[in-house]
Amino acid sequence: MARLMNMHFEERAAQHGYRIGIASLDAEKSLNALTLPMIEALDAKLRQWAEDERIACVLLRGNGPKAFCAGGDVVQLVQQCREHPGEVPPLARRFFADEYRLDHRIHTYPKPLICWAHGHVLGGGMGLMQGATIRIVTPSSRLGMPEINIGLYPDVGGSWFLARLPGRLGLFLGLTAAGINARDALDLNLADRFLRDEQQDALLDGLAQLNWQQQAPEQLNSLLRALEHEARSELPQAQWLPRRERIDALLDVADLPAAWRALAALQGDDDLLLARAAKTLAAGCPLTAHLVWQQIRRARHLSLAEVFRMEYAMSLNCCRHPEFPEGVRARLIDKDQAPKWHWPDPATIPTAVIAAHFAPVWDGAHPLADL
Repeated sequence: MARLMNMHFEERAAQHGYRIGIASLDAEKSLNALTLPMIEALDAKLRQWAEDERIACVLLRGNGPKAFCAGGDVVQLVQQCREHPGEVPPLARRFFADEYRLDHRIHTYPKPLICWAHGHVLGGGMGLMQGATIRIVTPSSRLGMPEINIGLYPDVGGSWFLARLPGRLGLFLGLTAAGINARDALDLNLADRFLRDEQQDALLDGLAQLNWQQQAPEQLNSLLRALEHEARSELPQAQWLPRRERIDALLDVADLPAAWRALAALQGDDDLLLARAAKTLAAGCPLTAHLVWQQIRRARHLSLAEVFRMEYAMSLNCCRHPEFPEGVRARLIDKDQAPKWHWPDPATIPTAVIAAHFAPVWDGAHPLADL
């Protein structure tokens, strides 16, 4: 067992000399928010396990009952942004490059990688979860991309997975930070399996008993089906697929300001879920909304690696512009919940400002050219 930088790594014995790698995010007080040392430690361990022939599969999980991972640790990042106004702080270049490399590694991992996504799974936590081979949700799972609240945008591959949701649900979830329960996650192909929160030990015991030498995929599938069969009665009610038709009609518009108006008009709606989503949008960052509209349109024709390269430019540019530092100040540092957006009206944000978020802020080759 190794404990390193709020990460905990262990290997458990399985059949025929194989081992199960277990990587645990271990920063319970911060809801396992990802710091740069955690990202680097996890990436190094996953690389090592990928090359170790004795490691049959990997389980990625978060310690504590409340969260798998509530996102990236943006406070430290924003403190640097405030020290370097109008520039890209050095920490940002490294943080986002390393985080997106890790996310890309998970998407392309050569062995079964199981993500146990209980409790809060937000932002950077979604980045870790969405690339996993088997994405497990539980009755406590609350997924979401809440970046509109802080003036960032749904990064960590959000362009990729939001663009692939049915109809305009990806756009809706990106604009409203609406919460996604376990049933929604299964409905929208943001998760693969539903297990009870207390079934994790049974899963690990089952993984240790599999014969990883013969027909491992079939055995793994049977194990997961049997565990899921026990859990099905606890599935929550679907929230978003039943509302898809209405959301698609609302967002059947030509541009972002029209989408903003359509959603903001729902603040007094009889449908309390939609009314709450509308309130979040109305208090959110108009520039973020433009970035969400753009990233989903652009990502439709991009490869996964191209998505991470696009998002790298977007994230560095968010650090240069005032909205992200102001959003984090208001929500996470001073906690006055009253961000003063530089561009408060989505209809008057200059096109050039939006376009500038997609421009490179480095010399020479793209820092993620090798993905």
